Amino acid sequence: MKNKYLVILSFLGIGFGFSQTVQDALLYSNDVDLGSARYQAMSGAFGALGGDLSAINVNPAGSAVFKNSLVAFSLGVNTKENDAKYFNTQTNTSTSRLAINQGGGVFVLNNTDEESNWKKVTFGLNYQQTQNFDQDYFFAGQSPNSINAYFLSHANGLAFQDIQILSGEYIEEAYLNIASQLGYNYQQAFLGYYGGIIDPEDANDPLGTIYVPTATIDNTVYQEYFYASNGNVGKFNFNVAGQFQDDWYFGANLNVHTIFTERNSRIRENGYEASSNLEFVVFDNYLRSTGAGVSLQAGVIKKFDNVRLGLSYQSPTWYEIEEEQSQRINSNLADADIGFINYDLVTIFRPYRLRTPSNITASAAVVFAKKGLLSFDYNYKDYNNIKMKPTRDFVTANSFINNNLTGASSYKIGAEYRVANWSLRGGYRFEESPYKDTSVIDDLTGFSLGFGYNFGRTKLDIAYAQTKQDVNHQLYDTGLTNSATVNSTNTNVTATLSYSF
Repeated sequence: MKNKYLVILSFLGIGFGFSQTVQDALLYSNDVDLGSARYQAMSGAFGALGGDLSAINVNPAGSAVFKNSLVAFSLGVNTKENDAKYFNTQTNTSTSRLAINQGGGVFVLNNTDEESNWKKVTFGLNYQQTQNFDQDYFFAGQSPNSINAYFLSHANGLAFQDIQILSGEYIEEAYLNIASQLGYNYQQAFLGYYGGIIDPEDANDPLGTIYVPTATIDNTVYQEYFYASNGNVGKFNFNVAGQFQDDWYFGANLNVHTIFTERNSRIRENGYEASSNLEFVVFDNYLRSTGAGVSLQAGVIKKFDNVRLGLSYQSPTWYEIEEEQSQRINSNLADADIGFINYDLVTIFRPYRLRTPSNITASAAVVFAKKGLLSFDYNYKDYNNIKMKPTRDFVTANSFINNNLTGASSYKIGAEYRVANWSLRGGYRFEESPYKDTSVIDDLTGFSLGFGYNFGRTKLDIAYAQTKQDVNHQLYDTGLTNSATVNSTNTNVTATLSYSF
């Protein structure tokens, strides 16, 4: 029975590791420094400078710094290398993909009235990625916890008769109907039972609520865990700005944010005792997330001779997010028809709302005539202000956010030196962890280098940027909550071609 869809009327929670709602909320709340090559080469320290399309994303007043209209387009190769440690076993994976990092234009309208204090007005439209989800994990090792813990955590307490196929039902119909009528826990318990992973303690008691594993385990089992994701968060800036007198710049953005991501996980488990009835398990999960949101920004830049100061504010982003899930399971004890539960069956969850935290950026820069510049940005964001709604469905997640997340500062330094038509650039960035316990997600550090050549109206810029961060990747939200420590290195090489007119 292909392409059968099920709408679940209440948000039931998604019970596998890559769908941790708090981790997703953090990803959607945090911007990475993708964008134009000049912007990346200086680690995004552009809040007081402007004059770059990606700078609009930091301080909307930056578009009023442009003297001429301009269009620009940026392509990047993003490489993520993940070194994972899982119960003392080390593994390495690397992923590289080409992506559009930025594209847009700004249009400058000069005021011909020389008596007016307003010298010009600018209108800008810019797109850039603010998150990139393209990456793979693989880790393997001997675990003291089995995948049966995941299914037992869902099943225990549920009546055996409620997770069985009804007379006249196909197995795939039962899988979907149980979720629709009883809930997500029942669906996962059903999957564990017909997948051969768990059994009722008393198969003759339809009201029995205690379940046991089918595997016999000595001390550990061998597990291989695969994770692959792709997609991004994109941000469209609809910008208007103006120059007041000779040294004031004001601007505002209406931002439209988009989310698209696909994530796959697979766990393979074996290595049970020789007497075990269960010999192997393969469990696959697929999650697709889409969403859209809006936010507002306002900013100002003030010039003092060769010094520039900037201040900008971005409101919370208000998202609506939809998710859908598909699953597969197999074992030597699985029901003969288990293959009919596959990726053609889609569980659709009710949309939920996410409010990300607002943030403020203070910036300063020193410009050395036409020779070069130094720039510094400071940003503060309180991740404790993340909220997920409907509130009744996210009591646990919102409580976790309140108790575990905190305010975080980031610091960015950029420099540029010009020689004839060449520009040489470099930068450094540091971002504090959003967690009070930094063992969950550690601080982020990064550096960048780049150069540009000015052909006249056309400019070509190249940048190399790298960041490093340690994170804990948890397999599942419940039951099998093992984590791997992942040292993640993210490298981006970007080229930007711009044309002014």
